[in-house]
Amino acid sequence: MPAYVIVNVDVLDEEAGLAYAPVAQESILSHGGRYLVAGPTPEPVEGTWDSSRFVVIEFPDMDRVREWYDSPEYRRARAIREGKVQVGMLFVEGTLPEGFSLPT
Repeated sequence: MPAYVIVNVDVLDEEAGLAYAPVAQESILSHGGRYLVAGPTPEPVEGTWDSSRFVVIEFPDMDRVREWYDSPEYRRARAIREGKVQVGMLFVEGTLPEGFSLPT
């Protein structure tokens, strides 16, 4: 079942952000990930959203997400962004095409 990485991003140092982005992207693509959404955070329909950028990445499954996140390639990307790009990240598994079932 597909798994998704949902990311909130705030770039504090533009130069570091520009260095981080291609390294992170290469690591994601090399582990079977694909970008579904990436760009400035749109105006929320409800509530607040406290980041300037928003990314959704799809991977074939949760094992691949964890493999990517723990990979030497992505550890290198994290080192580049440390203290210069704030990232909030969620790992979530997809659901069956029928959606979820309510508890009975």
